[in-house]
Amino acid sequence: MSYLEASFCRSAPWNLLARRIVSWATQGFALTGDVLEIGGGSGAIAEEIVRTNHQVRMTTTDPDPAMVSAARQRLAGFSRAEARQADARHLSFEDASFDAVVSFLMLHHVIAWEHAVGEVARVLRPGGSFVGYDLMASRTTWWLHRIDRSPHRLIEPEALEPVLRQVGLETLSLKYSFGGRVLRFIARKSCETSS
Repeated sequence: MSYLEASFCRSAPWNLLARRIVSWATQGFALTGDVLEIGGGSGAIAEEIVRTNHQVRMTTTDPDPAMVSAARQRLAGFSRAEARQADARHLSFEDASFDAVVSFLMLHHVIAWEHAVGEVARVLRPGGSFVGYDLMASRTTWWLHRIDRSPHRLIEPEALEPVLRQVGLETLSLKYSFGGRVLRFIARKSCETSS
């Protein structure tokens, strides 16, 4: 994440937007149980999720120690929430630890985002859901990231669904917004276990 993006993630406008974006981003999907947020930044969205969903035990993660510190401060008043440092490509959680994993506008910052999706599938319990949204490859999104010099690998349209399928996640919903520049998704891990 670039300095500009990190600053925005701690800003008052982002805090206000985070409160309003959760239901749009999750497409109204009801989050319950143990929820993991990957790439949660300063914890603004995690705070909104735990504040509005009393059935949630929230763990938000980020690779940046400064963001984790900011998230810990933000979530200090919630006994059902914690912030931990973690790389989405190598999550330090046991297999089948979470009922849901959420990802809001961060997969494109993981150059090997397919590995992050594989880790999501690994830590999800059978029947668990992967919910979120991200930027799609377009001239506009590419230029925005070139200008701020943040590391990124934008997701090509039609690229996410085959990766979800490959790691054992069934696509329930894919919705493109903003002229195809943003994709909202919901996928579910199969309830079947292999013997």
